Amino acid sequence: MAKYGKKAQQKVERAMHERKHGTLRSGRSGKRVTSRKQAIAIGLSEARREGGKVPRKRGGRTRQGGGGTRTSRKK
Repeated sequence: MAKYGKKAQQKVERAMHERKHGTLRSGRSGKRVTSRKQAIAIGLSEARREGGKVPRKRGGRTRQGGGGTRTSRKK
């Protein structure tokens, strides 16, 4: 069974086309997308938002450990 639906294919194709022509922009900053992987991610994200058949996103890795300052222990 296919992982991705027709809508996802169309969205990724459109994003790749825009990237090639230099018109694909990302997020709030509106910077031009040059990365192939980023263009695919944008296409899949748009398909997911419109209810296309796309596997769910993997969770990003979170930073482990405490975020405080380190002090050296006394001898």
